[in-house]
Amino acid sequence: MVDNPERVFPDVRTDAATAVVDEKGAVTGWTPAAERLTGYSAAELMGRPAGALLFSAERLLKTLAARECRTRGGWCGRAALRHRDGRRIDTCLRVSPLSGAAGVTSWLVSATGMPGAPPGPASGLESMLAGAPIGVIVRDLELRCTWVNDVLEQQDGIPRAERLGRRLTESLPGVAEAETVEGVMRRVLHTGSPVIDFEFRAWVPVDRHRRRAFSVSFFRLEDAEGRPMGVCAMWVDVTRRERARERLAILNEASTRIGTTLDVMRTGQELADLAVPLFADFAAVDLSDSIPRGEEPARPGTTAGRVAVVCRAGMASVRRGAPEAMWERGAEVFVPPASPFARVLSCGKSRLEPVVDTSPGSWFGQDPARVEKIRESGMHSCMYVPIQARGRILGVAFFARTEDPVPFEEDDLLLAEELVSRAALSLDNANRYTRERATAFALQRNLLPQRLAGGTAVDVASHYMPADSRHGAGGDWFDVIPLSGARVALVVGDVVGHGINAAATMGRLRTAVHTLADMDLPPDELLAHLDDLAIRLIGEDVDDNGTATAFLGATCLYVVYDPVTRHCSMARAGHPPPAIIGPDGQVTFADLPAGTPLGLGLVPFEAVELELPEESTLALYTDGLVETREQDIDAGMRRLRAVLAQPGLPLDELCSTVVDSLPSPAPYDDVTLLLARTRTLSPSQTVSWELPTDPAVVRTARSLALRQLSLWGLQELATTTELIVSELVTNAIRHATGPIGLRLIRHQLLTCEVHDTSNSVPRLRHARTTDEDGRGLFLVAQMSHRRGTRYTADGKTVWAEQELTPQPA
Repeated sequence: MVDNPERVFPDVRTDAATAVVDEKGAVTGWTPAAERLTGYSAAELMGRPAGALLFSAERLLKTLAARECRTRGGWCGRAALRHRDGRRIDTCLRVSPLSGAAGVTSWLVSATGMPGAPPGPASGLESMLAGAPIGVIVRDLELRCTWVNDVLEQQDGIPRAERLGRRLTESLPGVAEAETVEGVMRRVLHTGSPVIDFEFRAWVPVDRHRRRAFSVSFFRLEDAEGRPMGVCAMWVDVTRRERARERLAILNEASTRIGTTLDVMRTGQELADLAVPLFADFAAVDLSDSIPRGEEPARPGTTAGRVAVVCRAGMASVRRGAPEAMWERGAEVFVPPASPFARVLSCGKSRLEPVVDTSPGSWFGQDPARVEKIRESGMHSCMYVPIQARGRILGVAFFARTEDPVPFEEDDLLLAEELVSRAALSLDNANRYTRERATAFALQRNLLPQRLAGGTAVDVASHYMPADSRHGAGGDWFDVIPLSGARVALVVGDVVGHGINAAATMGRLRTAVHTLADMDLPPDELLAHLDDLAIRLIGEDVDDNGTATAFLGATCLYVVYDPVTRHCSMARAGHPPPAIIGPDGQVTFADLPAGTPLGLGLVPFEAVELELPEESTLALYTDGLVETREQDIDAGMRRLRAVLAQPGLPLDELCSTVVDSLPSPAPYDDVTLLLARTRTLSPSQTVSWELPTDPAVVRTARSLALRQLSLWGLQELATTTELIVSELVTNAIRHATGPIGLRLIRHQLLTCEVHDTSNSVPRLRHARTTDEDGRGLFLVAQMSHRRGTRYTADGKTVWAEQELTPQPA
């Protein structure tokens, strides 16, 4: 007989009725508490079958003899005892084996009374609930457990022995959520209304490192007369579902927070900001140093043996100032050759380190400063995820935990890989955009004039501001083209769109304008030819659906200024009109027919000719200067008029003042401004004669030219000028009719012009040895710096230019 069963079985409550039953089922020990519970004294029960006390002796005997009971080391459950006076006593029964001498086994049985406990499930129903895939538990009116299946123990890790006869707050002491759940059960008992799918999170014994999520449904148990007897709860562990929901929410958030710009550095920071604190305490995004420059990244396996050079694009931490970081954002990061960073960059495969190993012999031996930083910050778990897109590695994303004691798991790695893959697409798009913009910028920079010179006709200043100041590339262009007779052409154009296509189209149009300007075409004719070219370009660029894919059109303004006459002729193709600032500061916009943009071919272009006062200023610009998101074009032109009304300012300073007046320092469209302040040649710099169409006049023309050269002090050009004048005047007399005009202009060059009324163009011939003539224009071409022909309203002008300082042969 066991005198003090509590010493043998310390889990037995001191107020429990306790007995010892041998392997044959006979009572061999009986405590006073058992006598108080059942009414039987020890003398009445010693040696008698314990089954006499049960309403279902057969079940107890089966339980005691069951293999499960022996292997599990005991059994707990609800049982009904028979009191000495015959009434039923509902109890919570616990059975535990006791090993005796010679391997003889006895059973320690303790029972706790459960007055008012709801009846347990019928045997058939109980077997069904016991095998149910969800946790099921029955509690009495005091919310003490009276029955539970095995699944619930697997879900929360609370043993049956620690649950039966106890409330949830007793089984999970110190867990605040347990109080909440009990409050729900009391409400169900009070109202009778079931609660379905009540979700909560709690720390439970089955997983001390992570809060588990449960979905519980409660309903009240009632007797035949509808009186409450207890509450039944059905538990489902929804931790995986909740984590999947959280991952989905993170990925959805990533779609809106990552890749908001085409800046690779900004995108890298967005990835780090999203990861912290959603699933990491520290995150760093390191990109290959070629990515910010827009260069093509490396492929996996091609960087083995090379020292990786990466740049920190982003980092975030739950701690202020990111003390875990060894490098600031934008700094070059040192990558030890044997580190996981280098291996991930080389092979393109992720690496999970649930526990960071800084022991001697690890790769940290190459980087003791990093080891010290890890120890100081408490970094205990980390992940390395390659950033790759289109089969190329852009960099590595690093995630670590310092505050969260839970180490990273495979699910965390899968989430990190999905996040990084989404960020990689944005980074790759940004990288390709950067590369294209850099290429377009280089193309445009080489296509735009590197140095502007207005000769003796105008002083010029210009300013070009791309819409994207970092990687500017658009379709705006401007030019100052020297023409014959000391004249100058001013051009500003705007191709629709941005990028390589717009820059390339701009280059083609600019080249065409140069070629047409060399032909000395009037502005309206030049734009007509340029319009024909634009129509051909659009036709070449049309896809199968008849839609232009690259060139969508352009606008242009072409102005020709003659410093001898101060006449200015201009025409425009859908471009804003030029502003004219008079010497007194009055600003007007030229009353010039707008024309249609290039590439439409709808209506002919019209030219307007003006006479400008000396020291006037012409302002040519694109619509980006006068049209913004905040202002319409009329308001922009009023603003431009007010700013330009400062005639005393130097051109460069006036140019800067106009650009500074823009409402936004980062315009949404390219801004181009070309300022030209006119000059006038003095009468002493030009001389002209009218000659009859008589062959004898050639000698007179030579004499007049030589005498003028002597007055200008240009005797060193006498021989070549005599030959040029002789040949040009002879050709005019031979092939034209009417009076002949001879003009000499001294500016930066010496220009000789011969005008006649014929429209035929003299052609340069390469005479054979036996030919008697045909060498005149060839000699003129050899003796002059530049030569050509231009048409006028009453004929043509053939001209030749010589440098004032002859170049050595």
